[in-house]
Amino acid sequence: MSNPTLDNETGCAWREPFALQVLGDSMEPEFPDKCVVIIEQAEGCSHGMYVFAEVEGVRWFRQYQMDEQGREWLIALNRRYPEIDLRGREWKVMGVIIQRNIRRRVKHYRYEAEPRAC
Repeated sequence: MSNPTLDNETGCAWREPFALQVLGDSMEPEFPDKCVVIIEQAEGCSHGMYVFAEVEGVRWFRQYQMDEQGREWLIALNRRYPEIDLRGREWKVMGVIIQRNIRRRVKHYRYEAEPRAC
């Protein structure tokens, strides 16, 4: 039996949703500074999903977008922050945001499209 503390992917808790606190204003107004988001671990996403992703070793909370030509990027909702063009980069989705909590006011996010492997 493997030790889940040594290899997170082998423990049953590895697939459980987890919470993170948003720090900063990059995803405002939808996700204000210090709100809490619930992330459901996933290996894929679809256009418009809010995702927790790793791009070349750096983790980001952004909205995933893909255009008709297949160009993919991560965007911050606050336009003061640049988009992250995913062309030619090593990246992966770690999870999708399924809930937001702002001072005990909860909002759920349900996505219509089936996620595809990103």
